[in-house]
Amino acid sequence: MSHSYSQILVHGTFSTEERRNLIREDMQPRLWAYMSATAKKDGVRMISVGGIANHAHVLFALPTTLTLATVMRNLKSNSSRWMRENGCKFSWQTGYGAFSIGYSQLNAVVSYIQRQPEHHKRRSFEQEFVALLKKYGVDYDPKYVLG
Repeated sequence: MSHSYSQILVHGTFSTEERRNLIREDMQPRLWAYMSATAKKDGVRMISVGGIANHAHVLFALPTTLTLATVMRNLKSNSSRWMRENGCKFSWQTGYGAFSIGYSQLNAVVSYIQRQPEHHKRRSFEQEFVALLKKYGVDYDPKYVLG
């Protein structure tokens, strides 16, 4: 076979440093657009980006040419720099969650990401992150999971 083909869909999430509310509501649409543009520049097909003041969710197709760690590092470092250049004292917390999803879950995950503001009226990021770890069967130590 002369070409590589894949459909590896990744739902990623990461929080601001110490999960502080650093992403102002008026900055969110521009930050999400910037993250999408960063991904596209790297050859990553970004499907959905969203979040609230203290964290972001991304859904993308991982290309055959990049590792998950590279994609997440580029998204976080470039968006962090962009936020600082736009007047925010900002950084993401070290680490992230990344979960593979099946194609049949695509629309549900897109909807989940787009509904983050209403979703977080009922549950904190900490609760959401632990629930994602459990849903995807990730082993974790509660003492260390949230840093």
